[in-house]
Amino acid sequence: MITGTKPSVDYCHEIHLHRSMVNRIRDLLNRSLLGKPHVIEHVLACLLARGHLLIEDLPGLGKTTLAKALATSIGGRFSRVQCTPDLLPGDITGFSVFNQKTREFEFLPGPIFAEVLLVDEINRTSPRTQSALLEAMAENQVTVENVRYDLAETFFVIATQNPSDHHGTYPLPEAQLDRFAMKLTIGYPHQDHELEMLASAVGPCCAKDTPTIQAVIQPADLHHLQQHVAAIKVSKNVRRYLVDLATVTRQNGRCSPGLSPRGVLTWQRVAQAWAFLQERDFVIPDDIQTVADAVLGVRLNTRGDTTDLIQEILRTVKVPVLDE
Repeated sequence: MITGTKPSVDYCHEIHLHRSMVNRIRDLLNRSLLGKPHVIEHVLACLLARGHLLIEDLPGLGKTTLAKALATSIGGRFSRVQCTPDLLPGDITGFSVFNQKTREFEFLPGPIFAEVLLVDEINRTSPRTQSALLEAMAENQVTVENVRYDLAETFFVIATQNPSDHHGTYPLPEAQLDRFAMKLTIGYPHQDHELEMLASAVGPCCAKDTPTIQAVIQPADLHHLQQHVAAIKVSKNVRRYLVDLATVTRQNGRCSPGLSPRGVLTWQRVAQAWAFLQERDFVIPDDIQTVADAVLGVRLNTRGDTTDLIQEILRTVKVPVLDE
């Protein structure tokens, strides 16, 4: 971190504005998903890091509610794809149809053309259809019939999957998993929050079972936030720490495969976002360690307790001293 310099008034105002926007999103999400502040912080970090999120959990725990609230909070379009074994790639990306009036083919965009896309039970559809998301998640574009279509700058995928031992699931291949920045679980709510949820549901019937929420920022604001987070400082020692941790995963016989270079870049971006959420403009080793479970949990294919393995990896590498 550079010392001895005083931030300008404009810079301080910008930082205050950024934090205010994030606080508004945070408050809205915490009202939509009661009693899960830790989950919300990781979702925010994933969003600000320009990543994509995989949630592995049981049905009915608020995954769809969370995705809809997030899309609404950033003023973006929300789309949902319910994955089934007979779902086709075109059902996600879109397809061309022949217009009888113009005598030409017209492209009908699929649900992927949104700011937030919820892919529900992604591991219930075939690998062929799962692969329709690869280009979109990696390059913010899709190619249909040799024509490229750009997606939203802030395109964000929230995919859910059932535990792999459930009937009728197709395990996601490593290449697909590596496109996700992190994997989270929501878990059951605390009894107090479940009681609060039941109390709020008592009253006149309504077609919607989710709270009425409105946008607190716009997609352009989110893009600006993401650009700011990408500029969060990462010292040479912290970068070396990341590379050393990645090397350990590649040498550890329990990790199959080890962390890819893309995974290391993702880990750094998520750590930058976490530092920003802690109101710092630089990354420290604690940021790397805090997000390790979520970032590595989606990438390390191992039998047994992944959390124990990740803690073993973190213990293996010496924590660096920050650069002056």
